[in-house]
Amino acid sequence: MKASRRLAALVTAAVLAPLTVVASAPAANAAGTGTYHADRSVKINVMGEWAHPDDDTSIIGPCGVWPQRYGVKCGIIMVTRGEGGGNAVGQELGPGLGLRRENEDRVAHYRSGTVDIFNLDRVDFFYNQSAPLTQYFWDHDETLRRITRIIRMTQPDVYVGFTPTLAAGHGNHQQAGRYIWEGVLAAADPKMFPEQLRGPNALSTWQVKKVFSGGSTAGTGGTTTAADCTTGFVPAALDTVAGVWTGYDSPYKWPAGNLQGRPAGSPKSWQQVADEGRLAYPTQSRVMYQGSSNPACPRFGMTEAFVPFQPNLRADGSPNPLAGADDAALLGAARPDPGGLPLGTLEYLTFSRFYNVASTPFQATLHLRAPRGKAIKGGRAALTVPSGWTVDGPKTVGTVSDKAETTVSFTVTPVAGAAPNQNARISALFTSGTSTGYTDNVVRIVTPVEGRFQRWGNWAEYDGWLADTAPQAARLGRSPAVQSIGVGATQQVPVVAHNWSATPQSGSVSLTLPAGLTADATAKPYGPLAPGAETTVTFTVTNASLPASQAVDVPITTTYASPAGTGSETLSLSSVPSTTIPAVAAAPAVDGVASAAEYPGPRLDLGRIWQGASGCSGAADCGSAGNYAQVSRSDDALYVFVHVRDDYQSYAVTPAECVGHWQADSVEILLDPRGTASQDRKDTANTFKLGVFPYTDDPQNTNGNGANGPCWSRDADNHQGYSTGPLVSDAPNAPGVQVATTARWVGSNSTTVDHAYAGGGYDLEVKIPLADLPAAVDPSHLGLNITPYDNDNTAAVGTTTLRHIDMSTRLGWSAFGSVQSDPYRWGRATLPGYTPPAGRPVTAPPPNVSNPNLNGAESPQTIWQSARDGVPISGRVPAPAGDRIRIGRPVLTPTAATFDITATGPGTARVFLWTGDVGAIPVYLTSCSPAADPPPDYGLTPCAVSDGGIPPWSPDLSGHLVKQVTVNVHDGRQRVSIPLTAGAPAPERVLVSFETPKDEVQALDVPMRR
Repeated sequence: MKASRRLAALVTAAVLAPLTVVASAPAANAAGTGTYHADRSVKINVMGEWAHPDDDTSIIGPCGVWPQRYGVKCGIIMVTRGEGGGNAVGQELGPGLGLRRENEDRVAHYRSGTVDIFNLDRVDFFYNQSAPLTQYFWDHDETLRRITRIIRMTQPDVYVGFTPTLAAGHGNHQQAGRYIWEGVLAAADPKMFPEQLRGPNALSTWQVKKVFSGGSTAGTGGTTTAADCTTGFVPAALDTVAGVWTGYDSPYKWPAGNLQGRPAGSPKSWQQVADEGRLAYPTQSRVMYQGSSNPACPRFGMTEAFVPFQPNLRADGSPNPLAGADDAALLGAARPDPGGLPLGTLEYLTFSRFYNVASTPFQATLHLRAPRGKAIKGGRAALTVPSGWTVDGPKTVGTVSDKAETTVSFTVTPVAGAAPNQNARISALFTSGTSTGYTDNVVRIVTPVEGRFQRWGNWAEYDGWLADTAPQAARLGRSPAVQSIGVGATQQVPVVAHNWSATPQSGSVSLTLPAGLTADATAKPYGPLAPGAETTVTFTVTNASLPASQAVDVPITTTYASPAGTGSETLSLSSVPSTTIPAVAAAPAVDGVASAAEYPGPRLDLGRIWQGASGCSGAADCGSAGNYAQVSRSDDALYVFVHVRDDYQSYAVTPAECVGHWQADSVEILLDPRGTASQDRKDTANTFKLGVFPYTDDPQNTNGNGANGPCWSRDADNHQGYSTGPLVSDAPNAPGVQVATTARWVGSNSTTVDHAYAGGGYDLEVKIPLADLPAAVDPSHLGLNITPYDNDNTAAVGTTTLRHIDMSTRLGWSAFGSVQSDPYRWGRATLPGYTPPAGRPVTAPPPNVSNPNLNGAESPQTIWQSARDGVPISGRVPAPAGDRIRIGRPVLTPTAATFDITATGPGTARVFLWTGDVGAIPVYLTSCSPAADPPPDYGLTPCAVSDGGIPPWSPDLSGHLVKQVTVNVHDGRQRVSIPLTAGAPAPERVLVSFETPKDEVQALDVPMRR
C-alpha cells in the first residue's frame, strides 16, 4: 500500500525538479581568474589514498571522531574498486563486481561522514609485488593527473595512506603509496599538469601540509582507555606520531535485542562503528561483525610536514601533551598550531645531502612563509642537533612575508663516530614574539664506504624512484638486499662499493656464507676509490642444498681505510628447489593415474606450508606430509601429476565461480617460461598460472567437463580468466589443457553431509601444451611451482552451509609467503633435449587481465557524489561549456519518465532512475528491527547469531536501480522517454553522467518532486 500511495503522489506531481548539479570547479573560479578556493561543498581536510576497497578501514574511527569533535571533513581517493578479486557472495565479476565493492566501501565509511570517495577507475588486475607493473596497468601519468586534479580541487590539509616502500607488499599498495608522495609534489608544482591551472575552470596549485605515509607508529606509553590517548607516548623511531581515541560516543545507538547484549538506545563507540565498517566487505570474504569493541587509539606516523607541528617529546625529553591530543594530526594543518603562528604558516627543513658521513659538514635550511594576506614579524631561528653534533646559530630572521619564502641556512657537522646505518633527527624552532613554530626532519648517517648488494628488478627500480622522484621518502629506507639461488646452481653476487666520504678509500668486501653455500672467494679487494665514485665487486656463489626454511642470510662486510672501519648489510638469499623434467616417449594418458613409465622423474615435495599454517590440523588434513607432484614432458607439452592429502572437501564452486581458486580446494601450477619474469619487473604478468578445482557444483555438466567435473582458470598471469567452458572470453587462454581427477564431490555444500574425501585426498593430472605459455620455454631456466590450496569448513558460526570464502592453508614445492606473486622464488627446472619450435616468440605479449574495470560514468554512486561535490567523475577533465548537457521539461507518468536533454555538443549520456538512499546500500541482513536501528546503521548489528546473510544485489543494486538507459546525445534538444515496469518502485531521482568524445565528463542529480 505504501508503494502504491507513493507512486500515485509522484504521478500526481508529474514533474521532475529541474535542479541540476554538474561536475565542474565550484563557482569561486568559474571565470578562470584569481585564486581558486575550495568551498565547503568540496573542501577536504584529511584525505586518505589507497589501492582497493578495504585497504582504507584504518581511518574509519578517526574520521568519525575528527568531524564530530573538530568540524573537519575526510575524503578518500580509491585507485581501483577491486574488480579483479574474487567474489565470495555472488557471481558479479569485472565492472559488476566494481559496483558492488564500491558500495561496500561506502557503507564502511558512510556513518563516519566520509562520503567523498573519489574512485579513479584504474584496473584492479591481480595480486603482484611490482610497482612498475602497476604503473603499466594504471597508466601512471594519467592516474597522477587525476590525483593532482582532485588534490587541487579539494585542497586537503592532511594526507594519509600506504607506505611507498616495498614493505607495502602488494605492488598496487606500493604504487598507491607512491602516488601520495608524487601527488603532493605535483599539486604544488605549477609545471605539473598546467592545463588544470588555466581556462574557465582553472584551479590553483595547492600545498598539502602534513603527510602520513609509511611512518613508524611503534613506541611505548599512551593509552587506549581515555581521551587524548597519545599523551605520554614515546615513539621508538624518529617519526612524530599522532593518535585518535575511538572510545568517544558516536551518534549511532544499539538497537533493542542486539546480540552483544548492550542496553538498547545506548550509544555505540566510534571503535564499534569502525569495527563494523571494517568487516562490511562480504565480497572479500569478510563476515558481519558480531563482537563488542573496546576503545582503541589508532596512530599515524608523520613522514613529511610543511607546517609547524607538535613533537611527541619536549626539548627536555618529557612528553608533550599537545602532541598527545586527539587533534594532534590536524594541528598546524587544519587547526591552528598551539605555538601561536597563524594557521597557514609554512615551516619546514631541507638538507644539502640526505646521506652523510661522520665529521663531514652539510647545510640545513629552514623555510618559512606567512599565510596569504599576512606577515609574521621577525624573530630568531635555532636548530637542535643530536648529542655531540655541532651547528652554528641561533640566527636572526627578518619579517616573514606571504609573497615568497624566507630561508635561513645552518652548517651542521655530525660527531666523529656517529652511529651509521640509521637516521638522525634535526629540529628547528622559530620564535616570533610570544609565538613559536617547531619542525624537524631527518638525515641518514652512512659509513664512509658502503658495500651494498647490487639491486635488480623491483628493488633497483624503487631505489631509482627515491633518487629521481621523491628524495624525501628516503627517510623510510632504501630497498632490502634480496636474491634467489637454485639448489645445485651457481649465482653471481655483485656488491657495489660507494665512497660517500671526501677522501679516496681502499679496502675489501667479504661474504660470510652459511652451510651449504660456497664461493670463489670469501673476500675481495677494491680501490683506490675516489670520493663519490663506486665500483662493483663480484662473487660467484654455489648452492649445494635446500635449507629447511628455504631462506638464508649472507652478511656482507666492507672495510675502508680513512678512518679505518667496517660497514655491513645482509643479503637475504632465497634457496629454491631444482629439478629435471624427463622426456617420455609415450604421452601420459590424462586419467588421474600415474605409472612409473609416465612419470619417471623425482617426486616434488608439496608439503611445505607458506601461508595459513594455523588452519592446518595435521598431515591428514592439508598434506604437510604426503603431498607430492611429478612432472614429465612429451613432445611439446608438460604433464603434471599431483597427489593431495586432505580430510575435508571444501565448498564446491559453480562454473561461474571457477576463478579465485584460493577460495576453495584447488591446485595452482605456475610456470615462468624464460625464468626472467622478476628480472623483467613484470612479476607474474609474463608467466602462465593455472588454478585447477578438482570438482564443481555442476550436475548438469554445463562446463563440459562431466557432471560435477573439474574446472580450471588462469589467474594473475599473462592472460587471466576462465579457461574452460562457455564462460571463456576473448581467445582461449589455455587451449589443449586437459585435466583428470579422482576427486568426487560429495554432492552438497551443507555441513550436515559427510565431506571426507574418499581415500583421504585426491589425485590430479594435467596436460599443459607449452604453446600456451606466453613465450618459448628456455629449457635451462624454466620457473616452476605447484601450490595446493586447502579450505575446510567455511560455514559461518551457527550455520550449516559452506561459503565461497578464503580460509585456506597454502602449500607448495617452493614455499615462501606470497610466493604466488614472486617468480624469482619459484623452483627451477630444466628440460633436457627440448628445443622450442622455430618462430615461437621469446618475449611475452602485453598482459591481458580479462575483466575490465568499471567506468565511473556507469556508477550511480559515483555520479551522485560528483554531482554533489563538483569534483569531476574519477578526477577526469570536466565537460566544457561548448559540450555539456542540461535536463528540462521532465514528466513522470505511471508508465514512463520523460525529459529533454539539451546539449551544446555530442556525447554519451547514461541515465539511472533511482529510488532510496544512494550513499550506502546495506550489505548484510539482520533480524534487528529497522525501526530500532534505522539507516545508515541498519544492517550492521546482529540480533541473532545467524544474522549476516547477504541481501540480493544484482541486477537492480538491491532494488534501488529502477531503470538505466544509455542515450547517444547530439547537439541541440532531444526528448527521452524511459518506460517504467509495472509494479516497479517509483524513481525518486535521476542520476545522469555525460561523456564527451574527448572523454570529458559531467554529472547531474535530478530529484523528483512528490
